Amino acid sequence: MYCGNGNFTAEELKYMRLLSDQYKNINSAATEIINLKAILNLPKGTEHFVSDIHGEADSFSHVLRNASGVIKNQISAIFGESLRNSEKKSLATLIYYPEQKLEHLAETEDPEDLEEWYKITLHRLVKICKVVSSKYTRSKVRKALPKEFAYIIEELLHENNSSADKDRYYTEIIHTIIDLGQADRFITAMCKLIQRLAIDQLHVLGDIYDRGPHAARIMDILANYHSVDIQWGNHDIAWMGAAAGSQALICNVLRIQTRYANLDTIEEDYGINLLPLATFAMEKYADDPCDRFKPKGDEVLSDKDFNMIAKMHKAISVMQWKMEGQIIQRRPEFRMENRLLLDKIDFEKGTVNIEGVDYPMRDMNFPTIDPNDPYTLTEEEQEVMDKVKSSFVNSEKLQEHIRVLYHKGSMYTIFNSNLMFHGGIPMNADGTLKEVEFRGQKYIGKDYLDAVERTMREGYFNKAHTEAKRECMDYIWYMWCGEDSPLFGKKKMTTFERYFIEDKETHKEEKNPYYTLRNEEAVCKNVLSAFGLDPETSHIVNGHVPVKVVKGESPIKANGKLFVIDGGFSKAYQKETGIAGYTLIYNSHGIVLVSHEPFVSTDIAIAEEQDILSSTVALQYTQDRIRVRDTDIGVKLQDSVDELEKLVYAYQNGILKERGN
Repeated sequence: MYCGNGNFTAEELKYMRLLSDQYKNINSAATEIINLKAILNLPKGTEHFVSDIHGEADSFSHVLRNASGVIKNQISAIFGESLRNSEKKSLATLIYYPEQKLEHLAETEDPEDLEEWYKITLHRLVKICKVVSSKYTRSKVRKALPKEFAYIIEELLHENNSSADKDRYYTEIIHTIIDLGQADRFITAMCKLIQRLAIDQLHVLGDIYDRGPHAARIMDILANYHSVDIQWGNHDIAWMGAAAGSQALICNVLRIQTRYANLDTIEEDYGINLLPLATFAMEKYADDPCDRFKPKGDEVLSDKDFNMIAKMHKAISVMQWKMEGQIIQRRPEFRMENRLLLDKIDFEKGTVNIEGVDYPMRDMNFPTIDPNDPYTLTEEEQEVMDKVKSSFVNSEKLQEHIRVLYHKGSMYTIFNSNLMFHGGIPMNADGTLKEVEFRGQKYIGKDYLDAVERTMREGYFNKAHTEAKRECMDYIWYMWCGEDSPLFGKKKMTTFERYFIEDKETHKEEKNPYYTLRNEEAVCKNVLSAFGLDPETSHIVNGHVPVKVVKGESPIKANGKLFVIDGGFSKAYQKETGIAGYTLIYNSHGIVLVSHEPFVSTDIAIAEEQDILSSTVALQYTQDRIRVRDTDIGVKLQDSVDELEKLVYAYQNGILKERGN
């Protein structure tokens, strides 16, 4: 209880009077203190970290459904040897995909056998649900319950078989559910509740978009997820800028979508009309095979579609380099003049001069580039740009998803002593944080990321067509490919060179020193301190750069102070990484880093009851369970307890007068 001398300041008294409006007497305040102290002693909820999803919605959805193995592990812990492995697999698959699994059973099982299966399964699901809900208050569990079965589930969760009468009561509930034909709906509700309670907080460390085909589906999942925070990735920023009307980033988004033949995301999911671009590309590059622009990926395309996408890919790429050139010319503070390459092309020799060296070009067909004015769009290109831009800024679905990114997202997040960001912190070669000039001011570390975030938000939400708006839009583009961008973190982006120059030395992109120095514990501790965290107990969690497991690289850096969880969700990276991604679990026992094998398909996962093969890479477990009192929300709850104890003292000592019963 409060042990002060009772000499409250004027501000403290003012606050207590406000608090007394809610807690009018000692009894109500004491009841809340008891409640909050009980919550402080509950085990902390499970946090789930994922990164670099890159449009792979099926894999992402499955990892959410199985909570990176949490649910499967719970089934094993609860039932042990009392269930065969095949029964555990079947139960896990049911929890992941209840509707599909129940439909399959209805088609294959005898009705009499199915009724017995319902009884057994309902009892098992109740048992699992009791365990996964045990770390939450009844109030929190109640809020998570599906409304149509809330009362029944709550009754079953608090069944304790303390008497034969009670046992008959609960058994009758289950029999009645089956007799009324509600078993499928009830089982589905229970399975989704287990999924919901298995993970308390989801952290997404950026790069939801590009490469894979279903980014919009992922955004739908995140928009409706019960509790999620997002750290923006460079690919997300590109879409955020495109949605705000940045012409350079619109071109970039379309270039990547054509590169991976993911036009359904653009046309079907977001309703963006690509007919103007397709018509223009087919006309301008009619006789050009566009060999350097053939789409990648597993998408099966007809020859006609394949050739059309290649031409669209080239047309939008040229437009992108023009639009980027305009930004570089009007923003000398970006110091990106070395990326002005269109004016370095020698159309007679068929070469391009890069940093004083002439390189042969693999393609010299540029019907829309005027050598005397290479960065200006032709009238036809401008017409295409205007139409496509209008589609982007007026796409309701796209704008809805981008608002989700702004609402739930940020440049970095600090949560329960973990510092999360997608890329890196600009750093000097000696390990000190780099001072960066940004919009006329100089910033370091946390202050720099805060300034970047303010500009990202201003660029999107400021609808006025002003110079300030255009400046913000240009800085959003800079975050995609600028040297001091925390989301990019390389000296230059060599997209042009990769398309047109054979010499692979020109393809190299030198990383910021952060990506090497983050292996050093002292450097990571310095970063944590700069963000106001205790360097001894905190961690950094990164995405962005795939961990090349096949080459022996470890996702654990700096003696366990930093985790990199981009291990290759994207199929485009899996040959390079050797796995299909890392996820991180932080529960009341500690931190678990999990690696995943490639996900085959949802159909196979259901029909053959195949889960993603996952393995624990690292453990940082504590002897004492981590309680709510040890978390960020625990600090806030303890503050509330302290204030309420002051209020009780004030009532007891006549400083404030009690009201009501």
